[in-house]
Amino acid sequence: MAVGDIKWFAQGLHDLGSKLHNLSSDALKLGLITSATTPTIGTAVPHFGGTGTTNMATNQVAAGTSYTAGGPTLTTVTWAVVSGVPTLRADIVTVAQDATGFTAARWGIIYNDTNAAKQCLAFIDLGADRSIQAGSLTLDWSGATNDILTITQS
Repeated sequence: MAVGDIKWFAQGLHDLGSKLHNLSSDALKLGLITSATTPTIGTAVPHFGGTGTTNMATNQVAAGTSYTAGGPTLTTVTWAVVSGVPTLRADIVTVAQDATGFTAARWGIIYNDTNAAKQCLAFIDLGADRSIQAGSLTLDWSGATNDILTITQS
């Protein structure tokens, strides 16, 4: 994986087809975890502090002034057909600089906070341990379009 790559958990995509997620209305969040866990597409039933097989929140970075437990809620989320392509978009996420904040965020985990089980959808490769002590952390999904998921038919 390259820095900034977004990969969808196989279980997350399966859950979409099982009506466990409503990308138009459910609250999606971005939890940050350390390198103690390396998510993969095949991670077994990932969740973020809810119920499932693999609890990604076990290795969440420390909460503080600019990062609260569970992570920020994605804003301006849209799930729409854009030029014939089903597309999930959200605004850029920024975790502000905090002199006493975390120093070891390695992965971002997108999960459904509306669902009681807190099932995970996708993960983002931050490339290396990231700190907010010297500067903010910004996730700019796909540049100008802010695409998190596109499903292109072949």
